[in-house]
Amino acid sequence: MRAAGDGLQVDIVQFMKSGTSAEVTIFKKIPNIRYWCPGKHPFIMTSGPKAVHYEHASKALSFAFEAIERGTHLLICDEILDTIIFDVLQKEQVLKLIEKCKHNVELVMTGINAPAVIIDKADYVTEFVQVKHPYYQGARARKGIEY
Repeated sequence: MRAAGDGLQVDIVQFMKSGTSAEVTIFKKIPNIRYWCPGKHPFIMTSGPKAVHYEHASKALSFAFEAIERGTHLLICDEILDTIIFDVLQKEQVLKLIEKCKHNVELVMTGINAPAVIIDKADYVTEFVQVKHPYYQGARARKGIEY
């Protein structure tokens, strides 16, 4: 929001979501924000990723590289780190993205359990630690809060 408000071009790419989260409505209303999501796909369950998950992540990564080529100032890759955990992207692919952004584009990557090599390449690393969440007491995800 700060970058867009200051006139910078912001690109947001969602890697593990289906484009239906409530925040998308706001992204689409802000002129300096381009929002990218390859489309709907199911959550990755315990059986592991399916072909649709690999395709979704690959398209999202292509969108990220395209944003760099278009001259974005700030690239936000939402849940890209989770793609590594689920093996739908390889850390080498994410490292290429980091390298492509170095000195040209501010890159924000979200997710959990970033590999040490990615942490080493990053300029900033912030870790949010979940202490308590209603999901673990049986609550369902709430529209406008968790999604």
